[in-house]
Amino acid sequence: MLPGSRLRQMRERLGLTFRDVERSSYQLASLRGRPDFIIHISRLAAIENYGTIPSPHKLYSLAAIYHLDPLEVFQWYEIPLELHFSDGAELAAPRTHIAAPPNAMRLPLRFDPAFDPRRTELLSRMVEAWKDLENVLFNRRGKYLYGYLGLDDHMMEPLLLPGTLVLIDPVRREVKANGWRNEFERPIYFVETRDGYRCSWCAQEQKTLILQPYPLSPCPPVIFRFPDEGEVVGQVIGSVMRLAGL
Repeated sequence: MLPGSRLRQMRERLGLTFRDVERSSYQLASLRGRPDFIIHISRLAAIENYGTIPSPHKLYSLAAIYHLDPLEVFQWYEIPLELHFSDGAELAAPRTHIAAPPNAMRLPLRFDPAFDPRRTELLSRMVEAWKDLENVLFNRRGKYLYGYLGLDDHMMEPLLLPGTLVLIDPVRREVKANGWRNEFERPIYFVETRDGYRCSWCAQEQKTLILQPYPLSPCPPVIFRFPDEGEVVGQVIGSVMRLAGL
């Protein structure tokens, strides 16, 4: 069924006329302070009967007025909002930046009885059932941030390759001077500077923040005045890195 026909079906199920929808959209526009939410009768008729694609604001209005899930309505127009995280991971960018989190996380629910955690295995063969868990269960209060290492960011290469997605704990902002036994235990920090973001080891000396690259990296150390020129966003506590070239 075409999206416009589905919207007409939803409207008729609620017993709403074109005039009712227009009136409700004016009310929503007044509530939100934007005229973009208004849906005139002529536009609603074009959406339902002629396949006119509504703007995001009008699509939101229809979802609100018809009490529909906006994500579902976007799917009717083949806009897969729930895939933005995985699709974004396939689209590289030159600069390091903060990234939006995934809407859901797919986790193993039940393992094969023969699964042995001591052995290296293909996880897809060992999981009998998967469960999609809403990311909001884990990130309800915005506890973690997601970062992306730009293709021009070679500070931690090859420990973290350009294009890596990282999980950031914004609570851990204090730069540690010691406490690790090797390079893999040394904290990595996500840093915001005036010209963008960086990801690297750090050292702090009073009002100076030093970004220290991995020894095999081609990048030199970078020094910023703290916190005027550079400030720690948080510590990197996880990563997803593709070993093959992008």
